[in-house]
Amino acid sequence: MIKSYIGIGANLGNARETVREAIDHLARTAGCRLMTASSLYSSAPIDSSGDDYVNAVVELKTSLSAQSLLETLQAIELTFGRERPYRNAPRTLDLDILLYGTETIDTDTLTVPHPRMTERAFVLLPLVQIAPDISIPEYGKAADLLDRVRDQVIFQLAVSEVTR
Repeated sequence: MIKSYIGIGANLGNARETVREAIDHLARTAGCRLMTASSLYSSAPIDSSGDDYVNAVVELKTSLSAQSLLETLQAIELTFGRERPYRNAPRTLDLDILLYGTETIDTDTLTVPHPRMTERAFVLLPLVQIAPDISIPEYGKAADLLDRVRDQVIFQLAVSEVTR
């Protein structure tokens, strides 16, 4: 089983409920075991428009390959009505592989670590909450990167209810 971290975000509809439902969906996904989930956070869109996002990060253990995990996450997004009309469009649900073990992956369809994760408070803060000592390949300890994003406004909405 590979330890993987998944970023979750939504800003259309009842985003808070969608993120909670997505976490539940991931917990029931074949080949995945939900280990823990961060609190829910709210932040303004970056390089986009629309309502504020609700975000979280979960730790999964998975027997799926990175590509299979990506395809599984995209299928879940579709279940929640995800559309991709243009880059950074508002979304009902966004699921991103942030880290897949300690692997560095760069294919036409998948880049891990997620290419902008070190620039986003809505990724780093919940990631560090559930994995305070985690390192990001080629960047170092995630907690040490928090200063880079301190100017981004982010609010904790709800304390995590998931730890397995």
